[in-house]
Parts: sequence; structure tokens; C-alpha cells
Amino acid sequence: MAASYDFPQDLIDAQDELRQVRTELQTVYQRVPWSAEPLDAWETHESAWRKSSRPASPGWGPQDAVEIARLRAREVELAGTILTHAYWSSLAPADVLTARDALKHHHEQMADASS
Repeated sequence: MAASYDFPQDLIDAQDELRQVRTELQTVYQRVPWSAEPLDAWETHESAWRKSSRPASPGWGPQDAVEIARLRAREVELAGTILTHAYWSSLAPADVLTARDALKHHHEQMADASS
């Protein structure tokens, strides 16, 4: 049986928001061109062991760049909050990694419990 942890609510909230921010960031990345700056199309040489190519990219629009910068900054802030939370010092060093993993999957456990 997996260990159970009594995470403080602020730590759970930070992890939930981090997951949401990363989801939003992924959605934006899927919407914008592959390159932040305008770049020409390219493809690997015909004898390359792994063929690859990209179409020309017009670059990100100013609004997209601002949104991505905002989301990235929030992601870093939340990750720092989680990483440096005082809760981790209440655990034995050998248990921190397991507890951190449990926090990352806390939302799945809550969904299973409510079903």
C-alpha cells in the first residue's frame, strides 16, 4: 500500500495551480507557430539518418509572447513555492521524493475517492 501524506492545503493548491498553468501553457504552445522568432523553412539533408523538417514560421505574435512569458513566470514561481515549502522539512530525507510524487498525483487520488 502506498504511503499517505497529510499535505497542507496551500501546498495542494500550489500543485493544482501548477498543473493548470502547465496545461494552459501546453494549449498555447499547440496554437502558436513552432518558432518564437520568424524563421525560414528547413529540412535535413537527404542522407541524414533521421529526416526532419519544419515549415516557415512567422514567429509568435506579441500577445502570444506576453501570454507565454506570463505563464512561464507563474510556472517558475509555483515550482519554487512547492520546492521550498516548509512541509518537506517535516519528512525524513529518504521520504521526500515519494511524498513529492504523491503530491503530483494527489488530484488523481481525489478523483478516485470521489467516484
